[in-house]
Amino acid sequence: MRVREVWLHVVDLHAGGCEQEQEADVVDREGCAVDDVLVVGGGIGGLATALALRRSGFSVRVLERAPEFSEVGAGIQLAPNATRLLRAWDLLEPMLDVGIRPKRLVLSDAFTGAELTAMDLGSPFADRYGAPYVVLHRTDLLDVLLEACRAAGVVLENDRSVATVTSDADVASVELTDGAKYSASLVVAADGLWSTLRRYLSDDEPDVSGFVAYRGAVPLTDAKRHASLEEVQVYVGPGIHLVQYPVRGGNMYNQVAVFRSQLYLEGEAEWGTADELYCTFADTCDAVRESVDSLRSDQRWTMYDRAPIDTWVAGRLVLLGDAAHPMLQYLAQGACQAFEDAAVLTDSLRRFAPDGPRHPEQLAHALGAYVDHRQPRTARAQRNARRWGEIWHTDGIARLLRNEIFALRDATDYRHADWLFERAPGLAEDGVRTSDSGATGPAGSGGAATTEPVRRPLRWRRVASDRGNSDGED
Repeated sequence: MRVREVWLHVVDLHAGGCEQEQEADVVDREGCAVDDVLVVGGGIGGLATALALRRSGFSVRVLERAPEFSEVGAGIQLAPNATRLLRAWDLLEPMLDVGIRPKRLVLSDAFTGAELTAMDLGSPFADRYGAPYVVLHRTDLLDVLLEACRAAGVVLENDRSVATVTSDADVASVELTDGAKYSASLVVAADGLWSTLRRYLSDDEPDVSGFVAYRGAVPLTDAKRHASLEEVQVYVGPGIHLVQYPVRGGNMYNQVAVFRSQLYLEGEAEWGTADELYCTFADTCDAVRESVDSLRSDQRWTMYDRAPIDTWVAGRLVLLGDAAHPMLQYLAQGACQAFEDAAVLTDSLRRFAPDGPRHPEQLAHALGAYVDHRQPRTARAQRNARRWGEIWHTDGIARLLRNEIFALRDATDYRHADWLFERAPGLAEDGVRTSDSGATGPAGSGGAATTEPVRRPLRWRRVASDRGNSDGED
């Protein structure tokens, strides 16, 4: 362990505007304490990243623009590629205490109600992937992460809206909209789909899908119709789908109704309204129509994603989660991929920046490893999410062919899910980084070599990037 001089920096708002008050290894030119990592965004991805980094010994601060840490929406699905990481972070058991392990994922026709295909989520599934499939309320997930961050010593701050981030060879400087300043060796932008920091990498905007979601969790007794409480039920049809599953021990029922807005396609300014929701689902089977009737009409989300970009790094700033790779919801992988980002980023810093993220060359090496492992995988997830949505919503002959193919599936045929649920490249749940070839070495030890990443130079200016395409790939 290296010997370090420790400074105790006290906030002086009248001299330089520093906001950081903590025991610090490094101070910047204005005498402000320098965090190892500053995470912008206190949602699910940001808190998971903060926790993973803090447990690996980094000093971490989270800046959240909202007045409190909270999640909007309702239920969330966590596949094994996420729950394996929760186990590694000692959070799987607390998550299971507030979540549910469904036994099946069922796809049915939204108009006939007939079951089209199913996936067994029981023992064969958990044995294959080494972890369970879990559904829970988003607020419960955030609360577990928030409690773990506090216990680990992550500094958590609310009402902090970031205006700018600038990098030099020594430090990243963050200025808030109120003029307050922070310094860190690395800034992680985990500020979601509408990230204000993504502009340092790309001038793209979110892509409007033309679909709208109405969703919410209601007490089970208020749900007019519900499927088995041991299943994740998905009804699919031309331009529509409905997802249902229990949360909070089966006391609440999560429902999400999604439809393609005809008014949007016609160029109307007002589209995706509650009236259009009810009209679009009017001819569905009784189970679907009655379920949609029980949805709250004030909980509405327009569905967006973005095309993949080829780099997420600008100097000492790096993108993560929806700020890097927002995807449509059809694979239920938004949070799962953010968890993978958190784990790979942490492992890359431990392995390739053994002296800490303040060292420019080591940081560049670590961030290069992170992007090299994560960008191809998340781009594939983004594109396949679009494809899966098209398959759900298809019509005509394509719909008939889809149903025939689905009917031939066995419930334990997981081949097409392996790429998503098995261990991702660069990921090491147990603290040992595993390369694609199987070589291993202790994370951060400089031990046996794994696949070497491309060394990327640090850039201090805004970086232009290729927006990529959105036509998908296998």
